Amino acid sequence: MIVFDLRCANGHVFEAWFGSSADHEEQAARGLVACPLCDSREVAKAAMAPAVPAKANRRAALTPREALHGLHALVRAQCDPVGREFAAEARRRHALPEADRPARGIWGEASRHEVAELLAEDIPVATLPPLPPGDA
Repeated sequence: MIVFDLRCANGHVFEAWFGSSADHEEQAARGLVACPLCDSREVAKAAMAPAVPAKANRRAALTPREALHGLHALVRAQCDPVGREFAAEARRRHALPEADRPARGIWGEASRHEVAELLAEDIPVATLPPLPPGDA
């Protein structure tokens, strides 16, 4: 398998996997390669950085647990906590004129139902997996 960075006519960049370079060319020629964001069939290979193996003295890749802790730490450092008022605060901020919206994001708790409602209202939210028990 080979992965290519692709760019559509609208400037969206995305990855796609193919069995070979020839498979990519054949599928693209048949119009089978489309942008996952806008469905544009005008897709070309984007510039890619070469795959360079890591040096032996570099730190190994993060474990999933370490990555999750890092993600939680990043969100908490860059966003304001709102607790169970997440859905209400997200709606309040979304209703503000864009120029008046706070620069920092928010984090808190919301039920799956609340998240679904926010998304249905075109209010962008993302869920974060909880930390494993005892890791808080």
